[in-house]
Amino acid sequence: MRALELIYHLVNAQNVRDLTGELLNYLVLCPREHRRDMCTRVLRVVERFSPDDRWRVDTLITMLTIAGRECSPDVQAATIVYIGRSTEDLRAYATHKLLKAIRDDDGSQRGLLVVGVWCIGEYGDLLLQDYTYHPTPSVGPDGTPADDEPVSISFMAIEPADVVITVENVTKKHSCPIEVKERALTCFAKLSDRFADYAETETLDKLHKLVKANRSSHSLEMQLRSCEYDALLNAAKGIKMSDGNAGGDDVFGMSNGGGDMSAIKAAAKEALARMPVVDLKVIQRKKAAGMESFGDDGADDGDKPASNAAPAAGGDSLLDLENIFGGAPAQPTASQPAKQNGTAAPKEAAAPESAKSDVDLLSDIFSAPPVPAAAPIAPASGGFDPFSSMSSQPPQNTIAPIDIFGGSNAPVATPPTDPLQAGLFGAAPVPAPVAPMASAVVGGPDKGPVKVDAFTHQGLSVSFECTKPDTWNKQKSLLVAHIKNSSDAPIYGLNLQCAVPKYVTMTMSPPTSTTVPVTGGSNTKNVTQTIEVTNTMLGTKNLMLKLKVGFTLKGAKVEHMATCSGFPAGEY
Repeated sequence: MRALELIYHLVNAQNVRDLTGELLNYLVLCPREHRRDMCTRVLRVVERFSPDDRWRVDTLITMLTIAGRECSPDVQAATIVYIGRSTEDLRAYATHKLLKAIRDDDGSQRGLLVVGVWCIGEYGDLLLQDYTYHPTPSVGPDGTPADDEPVSISFMAIEPADVVITVENVTKKHSCPIEVKERALTCFAKLSDRFADYAETETLDKLHKLVKANRSSHSLEMQLRSCEYDALLNAAKGIKMSDGNAGGDDVFGMSNGGGDMSAIKAAAKEALARMPVVDLKVIQRKKAAGMESFGDDGADDGDKPASNAAPAAGGDSLLDLENIFGGAPAQPTASQPAKQNGTAAPKEAAAPESAKSDVDLLSDIFSAPPVPAAAPIAPASGGFDPFSSMSSQPPQNTIAPIDIFGGSNAPVATPPTDPLQAGLFGAAPVPAPVAPMASAVVGGPDKGPVKVDAFTHQGLSVSFECTKPDTWNKQKSLLVAHIKNSSDAPIYGLNLQCAVPKYVTMTMSPPTSTTVPVTGGSNTKNVTQTIEVTNTMLGTKNLMLKLKVGFTLKGAKVEHMATCSGFPAGEY
């Protein structure tokens, strides 16, 4: 991957053809979880350094034939935009090439089907003509013609019926997604207008039947498109469609008793005409304003306003523990009140409010309520207590959480304040604060492993098996994450991250495998990941983990964040 990063950053206008070819070659062999990012990178290179429009369109179509299943909708939309903005000759070339790619595909390249079906619907009339392209001979650095002869590209004309059959076969496949079927329905409606002067009556009737075939589809979107396109096709033919009520208006608002049918017919044909060319300047303005972009991760962090840098850092990074657990120093805000009840607000009271955010969900969980400090015992006037420095220590830790002798935890009596009763031996009970050391060293009997369920998301479930590796150190715990897959497909590229509060130290080992097979299958293997934690405030604060997992399921990247706080209180 480092070599690919280097290739990506070395691309310029002079070597874009060669280095883009290397990226496409790696796209054939790279794991599926990396293909989405690779497609986005190729798109950026094409947008920035493309030598001409034909090379740009040719490269994008080749990328869709290789990784159309994994490419993002932004890549598909960009390909459609560039084809729509090209010349009529280049549109014919792209449509012919996409039709051939769809015929050769097994129906798995979703992005290729979306772009191909859209282009066939928009420029289907260009498929009815022969196409030949003679590239310009290349010239060497010294101005002489290159040795390699340019190869001409030719496509034969296709009959309208064959075009319809090609798109129909795409929709008949069991694996055809609903978004491809929706675009195919639009394609059938537009082909009815494109082939009106070329196709036979049988082909046009078949197109109309394919449009009406989804009037009772289980998908509401398919029903709406089918009914609306049926009305458009009838209006383009000059047929009025009534809404079923006697004497009512038709679906276009024209009365059955009269009206200008030519206006309706013209409006229907205009709706079925080619879409207008997309204005890239509008897209660029929206991209600059942060409203729309072909790749969200392509912008540099330095281009963002400084006011947005702090919230983004606290919300996007799992391991930024200062913000996650509320440990970062509070920043003053303009909306913070300057006074409380008429007096100046203290900084200690304002800090927790300014440190909170919508993303920092754990700031309240891991912030224990403040323990009021015990007031020192003031010696009585008129005498000198030689043990006054010892009696002034706070007694809040005098009760041991675990009594090693099994006795009751009776409260320790506070030293008397009367100078007549506080004699030389009156301060003897004060050294009891050493009792908490026993709770961290000696514990009860071993109860065996404890199972804690962390989360379940899209078939991936994580649970922890918790044990104490050292009987003499109860602060240290060993958490073994058992990762299971209950979906119907393997999970690739597993990446589990963990964050802990400040009072917990953590050592995390890599998982035994980044591929999680379907649990219960023939080749099922246990995938585990070990985490070693030490709770330095055992008995006062419980162990809590903030988890972030990323993986690839069926070619789609999935990310999820969860909080695990089900550990037994006082033990972990």
